[in-house]
Amino acid sequence: MNTARNPESIHTPAGRYVHQIEVSNPSRLLFISGQVGTNPDGTTPPDPVDQLRVAVENVLHNLEAAGLGVDALTKITTYAVGPLDPAGRRAVLDELLGAHVSCSTLVYVAALASPDFKIEVDAWAAV
Repeated sequence: MNTARNPESIHTPAGRYVHQIEVSNPSRLLFISGQVGTNPDGTTPPDPVDQLRVAVENVLHNLEAAGLGVDALTKITTYAVGPLDPAGRRAVLDELLGAHVSCSTLVYVAALASPDFKIEVDAWAAV
């Protein structure tokens, strides 16, 4: 069972995440490698928010391939090159993750594996 918590002794989360998730006696852990915003046909949209959408969809496809749902998602890390529209990011996460929240980190980096990539997302899941 995964238990999400926001300790009262620290600030309220500033966005769509929780400060901690405790995984008690997990029967399964899934670590998902960095997913970029490349579509199945090999195309990569130029817009970072569109790349985020595809990358998060790829995370969800990985969960599905393992027989898991979004409720198993415990940690998501987003790496961004250059600015990422906060409202656009929230809209994508709201749409694709629904009411589910996980631990989350956003990191701005100088570059990713290809100059075409503006976003990469890795994730952890546990049940």
